[in-house]
Amino acid sequence: QVQLVESGGGLVQAGGSLRLSCAASGRTFSSSSMGWFRQGSGKEREFVASINRYSTVTRYAESVKGRFTISRDNTKNTVYLQMNSPKFEDTAVYYCAADPAGSSWTRAIWGQGTLVTVSS
Repeated sequence: QVQLVESGGGLVQAGGSLRLSCAASGRTFSSSSMGWFRQGSGKEREFVASINRYSTVTRYAESVKGRFTISRDNTKNTVYLQMNSPKFEDTAVYYCAADPAGSSWTRAIWGQGTLVTVSS
């Protein structure tokens, strides 16, 4: 079973940059697709980005495409989300997710979340 711990959240100015990290424990990290989701205040959780086990396929929500980059280091059991030029509307709790079963996130394993606040 994978366990996930996010870090790197905090306060960032609009137009700045921030990198989130998600450290995974467990033996299935390297075989799992990994993703980032977020939930703003009063909103439902939404997909942000995902990356497959080999880092050959990445996907992004339209709202972050061209600004955010997902990457992973299987030697460190860590997945990253580089947030460039964040906007006020990117303010949310960001969750790391692992999908070892390939369930399209329906049976994902979730981290506890890290808060990102973008000041305008």
